Amino acid sequence: MYASRAGRAASGKTGAAWARAGRAASGKTAVQAAGEVESCDMPASAAGSSAGSAVPLQRHAGTTMAGYLVTLAELDSGALGSRSLDSGALGSGALDDGELGNGLAPQESRLVLARSDPTTRSGALGLEDGRLLAGAALVARRMRIPLVMVLATSGADIHGGVASLHGWGLAAKATASLTGEVPVIAILDGPVVSGPALMAGMADIVIMTDSAFCYISGPDMVREFTGIGIDLDTLGGPRVHSRLSGLCTMQVTSLADGLVLAARVLSYLPPNADTLPPPRDPLPPLARPLRPSGDSVPEARDPTLRSSASPRSSYPPGGTEPSSLASIVPAGSASAYDVRAVMEHVLDAGSILELRASFAPQIVTALARLQGQPVGVVANQPRSLAGTLDIAASQKAARFVRLCDASNLPIITLVDTPGFLPGKDLEWRGMIRHGAELAFAYSEATVPRIALILRKAYGGAYIVMDSKGLGNDLCFAWPTAEIAVMGAKGALQILGKSAPADDHDSLEMAYAETYLTPWVAAERGYVDDVITPDSTRDVLSEALTSLVSKRENLAGRKHDSGPL
Repeated sequence: MYASRAGRAASGKTGAAWARAGRAASGKTAVQAAGEVESCDMPASAAGSSAGSAVPLQRHAGTTMAGYLVTLAELDSGALGSRSLDSGALGSGALDDGELGNGLAPQESRLVLARSDPTTRSGALGLEDGRLLAGAALVARRMRIPLVMVLATSGADIHGGVASLHGWGLAAKATASLTGEVPVIAILDGPVVSGPALMAGMADIVIMTDSAFCYISGPDMVREFTGIGIDLDTLGGPRVHSRLSGLCTMQVTSLADGLVLAARVLSYLPPNADTLPPPRDPLPPLARPLRPSGDSVPEARDPTLRSSASPRSSYPPGGTEPSSLASIVPAGSASAYDVRAVMEHVLDAGSILELRASFAPQIVTALARLQGQPVGVVANQPRSLAGTLDIAASQKAARFVRLCDASNLPIITLVDTPGFLPGKDLEWRGMIRHGAELAFAYSEATVPRIALILRKAYGGAYIVMDSKGLGNDLCFAWPTAEIAVMGAKGALQILGKSAPADDHDSLEMAYAETYLTPWVAAERGYVDDVITPDSTRDVLSEALTSLVSKRENLAGRKHDSGPL
């Protein structure tokens, strides 16, 4: 959307749409007339709608082949038409040019829903099941609409032998072809084990119910090879995958809640990579009095100093009470605070949907809206490990940045980090390689990218958090931002080794006054503007509007070979 390779041309569908060369706009494929229409009303929260209207999920009668059912679903209250997917065409891959869209809702409200039936062979995946899932993925790709898979499978069907493994391979290949083209969501409801469990790892979003568990090697095999006894929930339950592995994006109580959550996620995303995310009516951010952090408010946050320091002082407040944003961040650079409070006072009220909240909590990744426009937010979380970056945090943020880039979501990065977390084990496990994943993801992203430095931005962590050097479009900083190679204490250990101990405090203060400010970076163009905290929402909104026409031309290549 925000990038075009050779062979892409403007489609004219929207003021900013780009279509791939040779891609049919009609979205045709093979279907047969449907049978019954099954409806499941979803609450307003499913769509994340500011208007509060209910968004039902219309599940249309499909076709069952062995233990799997593939249907068309509609996220639209006015959609009454239905079509079932032809089992023969899906299983063989022989899709013709029959009309699919007649009588159905607009493209933006449709999806392909593939569901396993755990009552049939415990959901075991055979050759025909694999062909059916591959056909469903192909339909989603042809129609340019999302794929949602509800999985509960005991693995490859033993009775099918190697053919079952081939079926799983067909499904995996087809699912892989969708990533970056249309959203892929997997809802795990029950056992998802062995090879087919890898399909969950290939999805953009993974939602696990409380009854789900997912693993490659089961408890018996773990006990046989390691001698350690372990139960299903401890090995592969939703809490394990939410906190430790990062597989689980969000955990819900039931399948019904999972479908609601999937619908809400899709409300932020476009149906495919050639369209823009759907906007909503803007809502002002939360405007509530905040309890001060306990530290004294620094002089740099005095209203008179802020108005004279920033050329944007004429901006009206962003909908919050005066100085409420400034009061969130403590004066002491070592003091903790919850960065989500900053997000709540900048972004539209009720629009923040945090992804992988329990995994690597020192960095926050969330879908949200700013003035009704869907955005992705990456933010350091000082209340957890001081906001430092480690392997898990780098992986989490990099995966989210790539999702936003593929989904045409502008990225807003809130920076407050002292650097990478030191440690022998981290270095041995590949901190360099995994840290490079985040730098690589930001460098490749072609969507609008806006960075805001709230407080600390030190060393290599400053670079990988979407710095100007990595190509962000606009970078702003609060007057209290500290942008430097390292903090004052670390610098003193290097620069003040030979200085008398009595001079250490004065040297540290001199270093802080000279280097730990946003002004040096602003003078060199690494920061585009130093803004007041109270004007943050307005400045970011204006920046987002100015970047709506951003386009980048990419060099033709098969794919990148970046760190994985």
